[in-house]
Amino acid sequence: MKKINVLTIGNSFTDSLALYFPDAVASTGNEVNFQRANFGGCELHRHWSYIEAEINNEYCRIYQGGHKLSTILKETPWDYVTIQQASHCSWRPETFHPYADNIIEFIQSHCPNTEVLIQQTWSYHNDHPQFQPGSEWDIDQTEMYNRLTKNYTDLAKDYSFRVIPSGYAVQLARSEQPVKFTPYPLESLKEINWPNLPNASGTFVGKYFWKKNEEGKMTLASDLIHLNPRGQYLQACVWYGFLFGNPVSDIKLNPENLDNDDCEFMRKTAQKAIDNFPQA
Repeated sequence: MKKINVLTIGNSFTDSLALYFPDAVASTGNEVNFQRANFGGCELHRHWSYIEAEINNEYCRIYQGGHKLSTILKETPWDYVTIQQASHCSWRPETFHPYADNIIEFIQSHCPNTEVLIQQTWSYHNDHPQFQPGSEWDIDQTEMYNRLTKNYTDLAKDYSFRVIPSGYAVQLARSEQPVKFTPYPLESLKEINWPNLPNASGTFVGKYFWKKNEEGKMTLASDLIHLNPRGQYLQACVWYGFLFGNPVSDIKLNPENLDNDDCEFMRKTAQKAIDNFPQA
């Protein structure tokens, strides 16, 4: 049995590991101490502002419900500390520096024997408003992926860091899965009546759901940026294989809400992503 200590300095794109990652590791006979210093939607510049505030005020404690990040870094012999950009900034190169550099220097000053890793995040669901004609971003799903990948790869090259290829695994799974997502006219969403939902076959990111509005009417809502359970399982597989250096096929976890054959496909895809993603 092998045990590792992992700390994420990130946002909801590492919070998504909580659903399956610890159980996936346990299913292999190994163990992980998985801790998070995350804030939802937190960009690199915001993390650095929190760190600066803690440095400049001895009573300031922002992380994990009242702890200094410096204390969190020093109190455990972390094998890995991960960083990443917030997804809405991930494709913009100007948002990475100098904040990533400052955070990296801060981590290394408090735990010099820890390996700092970069998680490559993923591109959004096809339906996201920023992928539609006339949007502010003026990019599509593939271009978002290509740009964010370049940004993470460039950062990794600057420091000779390794990249956890979560985003590549999602992109690979999208292209190689037996049943692929079929885009539909967004106008058709207006014709869907409660409790029906749009076809989610082939998706790893995003979900539609119903919620009640102030008038008590059920309205169709969406989350088009976070991993759904398939994506969360895929991410957990990538992190297990990458961090432990063991075959992803060691994972025996087949969650009740996921098809066993689909889990096998995602384990194979995770392994392929780990094996084929070009490291710095």
